[in-house]
Amino acid sequence: MHDDINLTTGRVKRVLAERLYPAVYEESVALDVAWHELPGEPIAPAEGLALDYSPYQVGTPWGAAWGTTWFRLQGRIPEAWSGRRVEMVVDLGFDVNMTGFQCEGLVYTPEGEPLKSLNPRNQWVLVADEAQGGESVELFIEAASNPVLLDYHPFLPTQEGDIRTSSPKKLYTTRRMDLAVFNREVHELCLDLEVLFELQAELPESSPRRMRILQGLDDALDRVDLQRIAETAGDAREVLAPLLERPAEASAHHVSAIGHAHIDSAWLWPLRETIRKVARTSSSMTELIGQDPDFRYGMSSAQQYKWLKVHRPEVYAKVKAAVAEGRFVPLGGMWVESDTVMPSGEALSRQFLYGQSFFRDEFGAACRGVWLPDSFGYSPALPQLMRRAGFEWFFTQKISWNQVNKFPHHTFNWEGIDGSRVFSHFPPMDTYNAQLSGEEMARASRQFREARVASGSIAPVGWGDGGGGTTREMTGKARRLADLEGSATVRWENPDDYFERARQELPKPPVWVGELYLELHRATLTSQHKTKQGNRRVEHLLVEAELWSATAAARTGYAYPYDELNALWEDLLLHQFHDILPGTSIAWVHREAVETYRRLTEEAEALIGRALDALAGDGDVQLTFNAAPFGRSGVPALGAAEAAPRGAEPVTVSEEARGVVLRNGLVEVVISREGHIVSAVDLASGRDAIPAGAEANVLQLHQDFPNMWDAWDVDRYYRNRVTELRSLTSFSVEGDEDEARVVIEREFSGSRVRQVLRLAADARTLRIDQETDWHEAEKFLKVSFPLDVRAEHTAAETQFGFNKRVTHTNTSWEAAKFETSMHRFVLAEEPGFGAALVTESSYGFDMTRDADDDAGVTTTLRLSLLRAPRFPDPETDQGVHQHSYGLVIGADALVATREGIHLNSPVRARSGAAPVESLVRVDGDGVLVSSVKLAHDRSGDLVVRVYEPQGRRANAVLHVDPAFGAGREVSLIEDELPDAPALEAAGAGSAGEAEGATAEAGVALSLSPFSVRTFRFSPVRSG
Repeated sequence: MHDDINLTTGRVKRVLAERLYPAVYEESVALDVAWHELPGEPIAPAEGLALDYSPYQVGTPWGAAWGTTWFRLQGRIPEAWSGRRVEMVVDLGFDVNMTGFQCEGLVYTPEGEPLKSLNPRNQWVLVADEAQGGESVELFIEAASNPVLLDYHPFLPTQEGDIRTSSPKKLYTTRRMDLAVFNREVHELCLDLEVLFELQAELPESSPRRMRILQGLDDALDRVDLQRIAETAGDAREVLAPLLERPAEASAHHVSAIGHAHIDSAWLWPLRETIRKVARTSSSMTELIGQDPDFRYGMSSAQQYKWLKVHRPEVYAKVKAAVAEGRFVPLGGMWVESDTVMPSGEALSRQFLYGQSFFRDEFGAACRGVWLPDSFGYSPALPQLMRRAGFEWFFTQKISWNQVNKFPHHTFNWEGIDGSRVFSHFPPMDTYNAQLSGEEMARASRQFREARVASGSIAPVGWGDGGGGTTREMTGKARRLADLEGSATVRWENPDDYFERARQELPKPPVWVGELYLELHRATLTSQHKTKQGNRRVEHLLVEAELWSATAAARTGYAYPYDELNALWEDLLLHQFHDILPGTSIAWVHREAVETYRRLTEEAEALIGRALDALAGDGDVQLTFNAAPFGRSGVPALGAAEAAPRGAEPVTVSEEARGVVLRNGLVEVVISREGHIVSAVDLASGRDAIPAGAEANVLQLHQDFPNMWDAWDVDRYYRNRVTELRSLTSFSVEGDEDEARVVIEREFSGSRVRQVLRLAADARTLRIDQETDWHEAEKFLKVSFPLDVRAEHTAAETQFGFNKRVTHTNTSWEAAKFETSMHRFVLAEEPGFGAALVTESSYGFDMTRDADDDAGVTTTLRLSLLRAPRFPDPETDQGVHQHSYGLVIGADALVATREGIHLNSPVRARSGAAPVESLVRVDGDGVLVSSVKLAHDRSGDLVVRVYEPQGRRANAVLHVDPAFGAGREVSLIEDELPDAPALEAAGAGSAGEAEGATAEAGVALSLSPFSVRTFRFSPVRSG
């Protein structure tokens, strides 16, 4: 039996590859080709069509890395081809295994209409479905010579990832530029054979169905005359027809297919190339929609639709028409498929706000679900944010990449830190680039965890990452797999329809509580530090710009800068894409990202400056503006007060045998002559945060060479080799009664570190400002803080709260979390005492639980500072970096939150006429203001977002300036909520009532643990 099976399968493979697929184009004639190689960046299509062209010979190398070449192809359909389907067939030098990762093209008519893309799996363009014969043909190709960077071994350093360092060598050689007759019958035979061949491979070896398919394959090939394939293909198909007509079992797994291309907004190509990738893929998908009446295609990311609208309006018109027909499906409701671990709560809120606003404005409808197939883990705050933004479902597949633990569900409810749940689905195919192969179909059936109660799963179908999308071969397979014995069934379907059916089938789905931690790609929390630092800084600046602009608009009539803020937010949100912010793109992308963050910082600072000018007025009063939701040093939260001398106990410095002692009224810190913290005492409790005999602020250097994916991964064994950086080149003490500073410099390998350890008079945080001139290769820099705290959990800030993770490794699930995420703080706490680390640009940290017979259990926290992977950017993180972090001595969740916010939101000094009262005030320690802004719809309404940061129930009173009256709770994206009761703010009610209102009036709030609430207040109109 084995021999018979092997003989048949070997026969089918060879005949398909060497005879049948080549015979799909039975006749061809060469086209006359001319070309124009651009010397620089791409140009608009109208300019490309008008270029001067010179003769080109097929087989001539073309295209340096990142170049653009325009080809003009001309010819005439032979008279003998009358009545036949004619296609242009172009091979630009493709490798069929690298769709989306190499050269591509977009075909235009002479009038500038984009037709479809050219890529390794889509080398054809329809010229005439039924030719008359004798027609002249003229088409143009905008060909992009993008270099292959991933190749078959994705870890080799290359300079090809930046146009500034790439080689001028021509990368590709054309093989074919022809007109050809497309033989539909031969093409259909190929698909018949392929579907049955792949199906039988997944069936039990001795099953009757498999045996009959194998016999049918042999019989069909016996009917094919390999020298007369076109004439005999129909006979072969007749043999296979009964096998393809046998219906699937009633209980067969059902696959809800949606065309897909998952175009990374940047990765192994720059943003400017993604704009063209979106145009190319969208052109092909709208063409395929026109060819196949059942096909549906889905594309996420409002940014990608906007790129089409701005840069390729002709393509966008086709997309918009297909959206109106329900055939081109906007997915996800986000600006981009962002990372969800590192963006702030406000940034994720804006991902939803800007994404849904675009889809509503352009297509008249919002998305019902969040579509994130490829992000690198998912924050436990996300379920609440999705639900409060109005989403009904969540889709991903990335957790199937886990290194150790198999995720136990495919369709389930995901519960977040506040208790919110969102209906979620992972496709059991374990891919977002499905081809509808027999192996994929069998895997979906075999792996589906909810098969006892649910009937099916989703399959995103198409070439992805670099684009390309669904092919006619895939839609042809879908037709055959719609109802086929032995296989799961397939139907093209909008994901909304799938989720509606799945919810009915699983009224009580299983529940997963907490983060969806990806046991892979852990180093994305650290790679490309300047990208991460830029993101964090701009996130804070934009929220601050909104606060002061809204305050100035209410108080002075200042014109709120809607357009400028929107543009800045859109740029920031774009750069939170899951291959930009995580630091996994080519050098070109990160070089441009750092420059973008510099520009965004400059423009946001300008907006802040304009608003503060309006608020401060003219005068010589020295004012301090505080954008944080905590008051500090006599300055109110979200307002400005006259600068006053510090009333705190001054800081003192003394030198003792144990080291330099820094002391203020709150803490005492001892720094050894090696520059390490050997004691950090909370004076109120007398507790020392540092274990006896231990040292904190120890820089540690690890070898860092993961098994795969250099910029993405850090593997557990990196801990096996560590070098502590102890040698000093200088040590000095400086400062005054307001702040004491210890300055340390170290050199190691080819790098240098300078640290300034600062203790201010009124601080319980020892701040460390570090400059690192980093010139390492394949190394990982961490800084260690052993803490005399018996913590059962760490609490690491996430969006609008914190994520508690156990400190033990009892199970493989905990052991896998050896590198985890934080935002502005991570806290280790035991009853009555805690200590925290705060940071302004680090997102990765690790924790170990240590035990000593005498000292008991202690907790070590280590911040991840810098890496040096060599792929895809061989110069990752090389150069000078700034870090600021701190040890908070004596902390709980609220103190850690406050100290983290203060580190990231410094006060601003300015002269003016008088203090500025806060536009919004909260009475009560358990509720914080996250943002204050004017509504996105430009109505003039005030939008205030608050949250509970400690994981406990809280009551507070929200006071809003009397310029605003009646209020109501709204969604996270500022939509009205049905049945939301009206609120009365300070001075609320009618204009007449507002006149006599007191500032003591307010809105009583009651928040559940970690809840986020958004309120909207209408301006009080005079008259």
